[in-house]
Amino acid sequence: MDGFTASPVAVTWPKTTRNSKEFRYIRLPEPHWCAARLSIKLNKHNPFLMQNSISFAVAVTFFLYLLLMLGIGLWAWRRTHDSADYFLGGRQLGPWPTALSAGASDMSGWLLLGLPGFAFTSGLQSLWLAGGLLLGTWLNWLVVARALRQFTAEADDALTIPEYLANRFGDPNHALQAIAALFILLFFLFYTSSGLVAGGKLFETLFGLDAGLATAIGALVIMSYTLTGGFLAVSWTDLVQGLLMLAALLLVPVIAMQADDGFLAMQTRLHADHPALMSLWSNDKGEPLGLIAIISLAAWGLGYFGQPHILARFAGIRDQQAVPAARRIAVTWTALSLAGAVLVGLAGLVWVDSHLGGELADAETIFMVLVEALFHPIIAGVLLAAILAAIMSTADSQLLVSSSALTEDLYRQLFRRQASTKEIVLVGRLAVVALALVALLLALEPDNSVLGLVAYAWAGFGAAFGPVLVLSLYWRGMTRAGALAGIIAGGVTVVVWKALEGGIFELYEIVPGILAATLAVVIGSRLSAPTAPDILARFERFRIASDAPAAAGR
Repeated sequence: MDGFTASPVAVTWPKTTRNSKEFRYIRLPEPHWCAARLSIKLNKHNPFLMQNSISFAVAVTFFLYLLLMLGIGLWAWRRTHDSADYFLGGRQLGPWPTALSAGASDMSGWLLLGLPGFAFTSGLQSLWLAGGLLLGTWLNWLVVARALRQFTAEADDALTIPEYLANRFGDPNHALQAIAALFILLFFLFYTSSGLVAGGKLFETLFGLDAGLATAIGALVIMSYTLTGGFLAVSWTDLVQGLLMLAALLLVPVIAMQADDGFLAMQTRLHADHPALMSLWSNDKGEPLGLIAIISLAAWGLGYFGQPHILARFAGIRDQQAVPAARRIAVTWTALSLAGAVLVGLAGLVWVDSHLGGELADAETIFMVLVEALFHPIIAGVLLAAILAAIMSTADSQLLVSSSALTEDLYRQLFRRQASTKEIVLVGRLAVVALALVALLLALEPDNSVLGLVAYAWAGFGAAFGPVLVLSLYWRGMTRAGALAGIIAGGVTVVVWKALEGGIFELYEIVPGILAATLAVVIGSRLSAPTAPDILARFERFRIASDAPAAAGR
């Protein structure tokens, strides 16, 4: 094979069964760029990855990458003067950092662990999920971004989604703002935990660390630069991390396919060895893929409209005129990244069949398996840092939005309305520490998976905030009571539906959650007193200002 020497590397790994441990001996092709032939001691939980040692080059690459992220955090610290800077970067971000920050914070470690793992086990089923996400990304930028940027700036310069909703409808007793903030805190704790679980897998697998210690290290790194620089640090680190993630997802499947004779050979082998995985219409057992399964996969795209960490990027962009360019960048990045992630899973399946006898203990580690097998340690270090980038880019955004909900929407509104901006920034930084610790405790649950935690939190946000936010931007007749009813109905439906099993309850909880929230908004608005005339007049002014440049921008 082009790019490989003829001499193989011998690798022994344990195949663990319930009552015994069987050892196998296989031969792997060695990249010609490897500095030396290595005897590798493998992790007992994974059939390829190292247990107690890691290339010095990989470790140094990781260390330099972390220093870069912390350096950006310190740079942003010096440019953060008040709560508007800390939570929204002073609304001065251009299209590139806005688009890539939104994309990177959206996808998380799920993009390099969860989605490739899903493609590895489910084949072309994963295209329903990827297609739904791509469509959702485009619609979110098209429908929400411009209007939300205008409305949040004009509605008393709202810094958070709960504050925007309170200003949009009037919220004299702060019930709407407080309940919205509580749902954000609830679901973000699970979402942030998913990132810490992914970080734990990375450090445990690469450095042979205890799972708990590995997860704690990941939490400490993410907390450090979020604590210092706030929105500016998060957005600019996300720009770097988004580019690194994209490069890794394009390079790894190309090299993996080259190692097994190219794309056409991969396609032929998948059809021959895994025919059930090569159909959009069947599951991994070859059984017809039911309507509930298809809807559940494609419905992931509906979640975009309610994700606070993505919506915060829309509010922080420089102006409305920058939105169309940012949208094109974001959609292109998302399309390429999703395609690369699916190809990692499919190419990895062929590679594991060829070189590991079809055995892989944890499908969510397939990206790491390919990187360590196929690349020089220095390049491997950079590519594996992409996983850390994906984890950090989402977890930092989630911690920041959770911190803003706790400080701006609860602390300031309910306890310290006269608090200075310096006090709010200090409380926000302390909140980052507290929230990271709680998320860490949730992440230490041994049975948690990255995909499972992300799915739950994604559904919670999509249902609780998606219908409420979109209707608040476009429906004049929506009221405060309708918004409150929608948030509660959507969030509670997701929690209850998740706890039920069998039959219709196999449907992804975001679907009934969004339906319940939409119905609650309409009924609540129809049955409650109309919004005050002065607030409606302001809404109409916002609509005119938001729509005026739309034709040119689109």
